[in-house]
Amino acid sequence: MKKYICSLALVFGLINYSNQANAQQTFVANGNPIVTDKYTADPAALVDNGTLYVFAGHDEALDNKEFYEMHEWLVYSTKDLKTWTAYPSPLNVKAFSWAKDDAWASQVIKRNGKYYWYVAISHGTIHGKSIGVAVSDNPVGPYKDALGKALITNDMTKETNISWDDIDPTVIVDKDGQAWLIWGNTKCYYAKLKPNMIELDGPIGVFDLPHYTEAPWINYRNGWYYLSYASGFPEKIVYAMSKNVTGPWTYMGILNELAGNSNTNHQAIVDFKGKTYFIYHNGAINTHGGSFRRSFCVDELHYNSDGTMKRIIMTSEGVTK
Repeated sequence: MKKYICSLALVFGLINYSNQANAQQTFVANGNPIVTDKYTADPAALVDNGTLYVFAGHDEALDNKEFYEMHEWLVYSTKDLKTWTAYPSPLNVKAFSWAKDDAWASQVIKRNGKYYWYVAISHGTIHGKSIGVAVSDNPVGPYKDALGKALITNDMTKETNISWDDIDPTVIVDKDGQAWLIWGNTKCYYAKLKPNMIELDGPIGVFDLPHYTEAPWINYRNGWYYLSYASGFPEKIVYAMSKNVTGPWTYMGILNELAGNSNTNHQAIVDFKGKTYFIYHNGAINTHGGSFRRSFCVDELHYNSDGTMKRIIMTSEGVTK
């Protein structure tokens, strides 16, 4: 009987430990990077009901791994940019039965009370990268596959012969209610989305953008659309402006310089409590070498009086200073 009780206690102890390990945790940011207990890459941001949410991929590559190892996405929230909450991973590549692996860059957007998570992921049967959509009733999940198949596959885009051009989705719901999906590597694709947010509503177009590599992000302010994106390699963030969501786009130059110890540069731009923030990643806490262990940071973004953006000043203090 004692043996049975001890075994039962051990089982319940393990269950309790597992629940604790998977529970959300609150921490205070100590400058940039925000998260220091794991690597967090390709940040996207959403403001909802007075809370800022940051969604990121999880870089899991460690010593001697010289490529990206990413199997899940992570989410963090804050109400003041100082105290943050980390949640259990709300979405894993395993949620997409048609996919193979690679939890690459993503973005979450809210519409009609639901949260749609657009992700870049390797397809299981169609060669190349693809874009999937997950959905949840809560920004922190859990999320499930909203479509049961990929929204975008490599055989749908013919502007380049590479197999990784269908990555880095960004979404905007325009003033008239029309949703647009923008994505791509070496080519910047765009397409309308139907109101259900999980189907295309028309043909795929291509933006004419100089020096475009990847990582598009679109935001709107005071009559201007801003399309920022990664350029060159190692990457800088540049941006273009337009009066229309589909362009034509006027190239405006560099927004963010090379992010230290990281070949990639990936950004989100979001308004939060009266200020604009530039959320990006760098390799500041990478102790494993290479350029595949990245961490997200937050610094303030400022505009000039004519609507143009001032160049980002990356800081180690972050916005908590």
